[in-house]
Amino acid sequence: MRWLITLSLFTAANIAVAEDAQKLLKEIKAVTREGAGNPEAQAAWKLLVSQGGESLFPTLAAMDDATPLTSNWLRSAVNAIAEKEKASGKMIPAKQLEEFVLDTKHGPVGRRLAYELLTEADPKAPDRLLPGFINDPSGDLRRDAIAAVLPKAEADAKKDPKAALPVYEKLFEASRDQDQAEKIAKTLKELGGKPDLTTHFGVVNKWFIVGPFDSAKGTGFDKVYEPEKGVDLKAAYKGKDSAEVKWQPLASEDTYGLVNFNKSIAKHMDAAAYAYTVVESDADRPVELRFGSYCAVKIFLNGKPIYAREEYHHGERFDQYLALGTLKKGKNELLVKVCQNNQKDSWAQNWQFMFRICDATGGAVPVKVVSGEK
Repeated sequence: MRWLITLSLFTAANIAVAEDAQKLLKEIKAVTREGAGNPEAQAAWKLLVSQGGESLFPTLAAMDDATPLTSNWLRSAVNAIAEKEKASGKMIPAKQLEEFVLDTKHGPVGRRLAYELLTEADPKAPDRLLPGFINDPSGDLRRDAIAAVLPKAEADAKKDPKAALPVYEKLFEASRDQDQAEKIAKTLKELGGKPDLTTHFGVVNKWFIVGPFDSAKGTGFDKVYEPEKGVDLKAAYKGKDSAEVKWQPLASEDTYGLVNFNKSIAKHMDAAAYAYTVVESDADRPVELRFGSYCAVKIFLNGKPIYAREEYHHGERFDQYLALGTLKKGKNELLVKVCQNNQKDSWAQNWQFMFRICDATGGAVPVKVVSGEK
């Protein structure tokens, strides 16, 4: 009977810890980028870590729907909890970690963190698990899986190029990172394949563009010009310096769909320009709109603003920015506004952007660019 009482008390204690952890996690996830809730989150963080291993998995699971900001808080909590457990000589349960990693219902950030803890607890885990992550929802786990397979694929390609071709085609299809995809595409092409990075990444390279509009002292970023009120490809607008501007088609020949307004319109400073296209989807689907630009950018989907960032000349890179959206079945209008400032530095002359549509893993979705006519 005594062991029943002890077990009952142990279970009750676990439940109490779990319930307390959820309250603390809620406090942490309430913090905002503006700093609201920061003192409460700091206090909750300390209490959560003090609970030790009992709060590890609730914290990992809390990352499923966390924002990038609160994910950082939770990541540091997980690492602190793990260090606390190791310092006290306790073993982090490898079996439970593996179950968490393999459960794709959990978010990719938490699963990746759990995988890192797992590889410390069980060094043989990568050999056992990585082959199954080639098409994983987690981009990091997918990348590791492909990287683990590549050395053997490279060796096999030297021995039997014909047999290696389908392997490289599979790896290329699974790849999501630019550097990895380009490396695989290079070898695939040498093997006789026909990799298409533009299609693979869902790059949008057909647009209608119009500009320049005035953006003296950055005023054009917030000013609502006619294209934002509704696109009419036959319209003529009053542009910068009262010049008439009209829509013109542009088909980028760049692999990643670079649209260079300096070349396609003319070089202007203190200016804004728009790019417009229509994409057709065979179903309603959530998508990620990923893009890069040296300049200030606004994104509109079906007439509604979904992203705005007023920042100039902090570099440009693949997948620099990300906006979440939902494509409806049928035609969807995309409008991109890019504003250039008046910096005279040689490195501040780029007035351009690149844009792609993909799923949460970074893979292209089944949409196609259709005629720009409504």
